[in-house]
Amino acid sequence: MLHKKCNSRVKMQFICPTDNEVVERNDTVKGYEYAKGQYVLFTEEELKSLEAARDNSIEITEFVPLASVDLVQVEKSYYLGPDKGGDKAYRLLSESMRGKDRVAVGRWAARGKEQLVLVRPHGEGLVLHQLYYANEVRAFSEVDTGAKFSFSEKERDLADRLIDQLTSEAFEADKYHDAFSDRVRSAVEQKVQGQELLIAPEAPKAQIIDLFEALKKSLEANEAAPKPPTKTVAKKSESKKGSKTA
Repeated sequence: MLHKKCNSRVKMQFICPTDNEVVERNDTVKGYEYAKGQYVLFTEEELKSLEAARDNSIEITEFVPLASVDLVQVEKSYYLGPDKGGDKAYRLLSESMRGKDRVAVGRWAARGKEQLVLVRPHGEGLVLHQLYYANEVRAFSEVDTGAKFSFSEKERDLADRLIDQLTSEAFEADKYHDAFSDRVRSAVEQKVQGQELLIAPEAPKAQIIDLFEALKKSLEANEAAPKPPTKTVAKKSESKKGSKTA
């Protein structure tokens, strides 16, 4: 964020709306809003006394099948490496979990909070997933998923055929990249070189169409796409001595 007037980078400030003045960081205190507009105040010492012990270790509490973990709970991921002298135990844990097809659930104290984590085999080592607690995840039942329908065999067949046409053996992350970042970097290079950006007109909003019709058109487009010619090899007929070929 820059100041439009002079292009200087702006700084964040705390503003008190009651006194209408800038508040310096050393004039702030922390509090918890237990009711509308009512706060319980805490000193830094009190907050530190509530923090989890910082020992930088991961406590494993149980092993579970990976399929039993809902990926919606994953918040962040970290690569794990062995501590000095812990190579053997690190590799043994990784290979044993892979052999048993299990992942570890545990706790990790970070930033004063006890984090719920999942540790699983990855490559030749381990990866850690920091998870949301159950009460931090919104229930999917709160989401309006629309009306319920019964589908004909023809509709299901169309959907199955589309999935079959677009199915790959495995997910390959390298096939995808952040196109927006690419465009931003390209625009930066143009501006550095003094070139003017051409702004394309805003595209009209996509019309909401019937899914059945969309599947039909998609399949028809894929089936109508020209296919590469197949090469054929002509074989010469070798007739036996004294025989005739037509």
